[in-house]
Amino acid sequence: MTDLSLYRNIGIFAHVDAGKTTTTERILKLTGKIHKTGEVHDGAATTDFMDQEQERGITIQSAATTCFWDDHRFNIIDTPGHVDFTVEVYRSLKVLDGGVGVFCGSGGVEPQSETNWRYANESKVARIIFVNKLDRIGADFLRVVGQVKKVLGANPLVMVLPIGTEDNFRGLVDLLTRKAYVWDESGEMDNFKVEEVPEDMVDLVEEYREKLIETAVEQDDDIMMAYMEGEEPSMEDIKKCIRKGTIALDFFPTYCGSAFKNKGVQLILDAVVDYLPSPTEVPPQPLTDEEGEETGEFAVVATEESFKALAFKIMDDRFGALTFVRVYSGVLNKGDTILNSYTGKTERIGRMVEMHADDRSELDSAQAGDIIAIVGMKNVQTGHTLCDPKHPITLEAMVFPEPVISIAVAPTDKGGSQKMGVAIGKMIAEDPSFRVETDDDSGETILKGMGELHLDIKVDILKRTYGVELIVGKPQVAYRETITKAIEDSYTHKKQSGGSGQFGKIDYRIKPGEPGTGFVFSSTVTGGNVPKEFFPAIDKGFKRMMEEGPLAGFPVLDVEIELYDGGFHAVDSSAIAFELAARGAYRQSMPKAGPQLIEPIMKVDVYTPDDHVGDVIGDLNRRRGMIKDQEKGVTGVRVKADVPLAEMFGYIGSLRTMTSGRGQFSMEFSHYLPCPKNISEAVIEETRERNEAK
Repeated sequence: MTDLSLYRNIGIFAHVDAGKTTTTERILKLTGKIHKTGEVHDGAATTDFMDQEQERGITIQSAATTCFWDDHRFNIIDTPGHVDFTVEVYRSLKVLDGGVGVFCGSGGVEPQSETNWRYANESKVARIIFVNKLDRIGADFLRVVGQVKKVLGANPLVMVLPIGTEDNFRGLVDLLTRKAYVWDESGEMDNFKVEEVPEDMVDLVEEYREKLIETAVEQDDDIMMAYMEGEEPSMEDIKKCIRKGTIALDFFPTYCGSAFKNKGVQLILDAVVDYLPSPTEVPPQPLTDEEGEETGEFAVVATEESFKALAFKIMDDRFGALTFVRVYSGVLNKGDTILNSYTGKTERIGRMVEMHADDRSELDSAQAGDIIAIVGMKNVQTGHTLCDPKHPITLEAMVFPEPVISIAVAPTDKGGSQKMGVAIGKMIAEDPSFRVETDDDSGETILKGMGELHLDIKVDILKRTYGVELIVGKPQVAYRETITKAIEDSYTHKKQSGGSGQFGKIDYRIKPGEPGTGFVFSSTVTGGNVPKEFFPAIDKGFKRMMEEGPLAGFPVLDVEIELYDGGFHAVDSSAIAFELAARGAYRQSMPKAGPQLIEPIMKVDVYTPDDHVGDVIGDLNRRRGMIKDQEKGVTGVRVKADVPLAEMFGYIGSLRTMTSGRGQFSMEFSHYLPCPKNISEAVIEETRERNEAK
């Protein structure tokens, strides 16, 4: 068995274009995993293997790879930076033990860095910071360090200082060893010399070294007391303290360099080994019951424990379905039978593979701490727990944000419907933030996602990967109808056309119901004027009609109907006669009961930096929003509001413009409220025109 202390499960995350994928490429080159580095701007990066990634120069899905450095095994996940794909970052952080946060030397702490940092805080993932692109115009290492403190509310522990900036960036000074690493002009990673600290930097290096040691020794009282008495701690003790503080999230060792120019990446790898935790050093995953409540037990990371693993990603590729799994404890061998505790079904493990982007190598076994992929598993979804059938357990599940935007799609030809259904089924399994539903009102297929780019790429994948040509339309708001007045009415259904006739008379009251009650039918008939056996038929007749309202044909909600009297004929009355009476009564009485259009109101949660709060609130008010609450956080403000869904289309674009790309929001359905008169009239007119066109 491999020694778990030599494992490092790390993720690389950052804002769009800070250089995550380029950094990953350099790590793979340094560790001998690849022999030629591919560049993102050439569409040749190892971990960006989708067509869409290579064309757009962005990472869309997280890619896993394994490499070795200094006898240590690194399982690395390169994650996307775009806000529409944060689900990939979230689920990667969920299964990782440590991370490398990459920041741009000139751009600094950008919006998506904040989101990812927040996710990493929630997942309690230890991190080191890499300030990249120091060769860029406007790059300033210490300015970015200041932003990390101010914007993220984090404590960066400066470990190196750059020698030169922008075009003159030549190398780094390692504060602990007081050694300068200077690269030559060849651009080769290994072409550097270790020199003494440049004379003009000696004072600055001593100042930052003192800060570094003072912060580190706070982790150990004995070492701190000795230091205060003038005794310099040994290198081993300082590293031990830095490691302890990093794992406790007290501070984040901060490095700098230029991944593209091959400068400074070695120090990052050394820092991962020295300061980021092994699988046994992170808090163990909590176990939960069937309701998702924590049981107080944990999945201890150890090979001698029973098998426990979490499926964190599903990917469909040319070899079939791949289930990415993080093994928390125990050992998994080829041919073992495991239990999916969510579905209660067992499966036999056929093939296991170690991933290197879209290549893989076969494995016979995996153990606690490993991140592997299992080929051909059935009915497994993201967040499912896989475990030993003799020891069933459930690991803490993943909670994914609700989609915020939807579009209507239809295949261009009839033959494409089945093809589209199969393709969408696979895509939903891969991406839990992507949903699909059929609109009962219009029969359209509605795709829901995290943003315009997210859905744009889904449509692109449907067209290119699965060959489904689509017509993409605008989504419809799910309006509903209700009534505002209580009325009393009577209706008689009579039909005589030879043979037995039909007769049913009902006297009834219709009134508005409590919000959220839907349709309620009751009967207070006494004396047998309407026999009890006909009540279900009357209920059924009214209920059927509630599917289409009198104003614009939207379903009717929150109506109470009370049957209080009526009449029947001993021969001609039947269940069907009373059902038809109820239908006629609905058509007769609903237009008299003050019908009204109601619209879905969404619970909207907007995250914005402090300096844009006024703009965001003003914009929500313009969208007919009601502000409910404001919550101040370290890095910004959360504004909670109730806003009509009809006003929220295209909101993500407006929000990003208002907040320079730093704002985010999520929304979910809350309740229905009456539509303002002008909007109601416009919707009714639009619906009438659409129905006439059909």
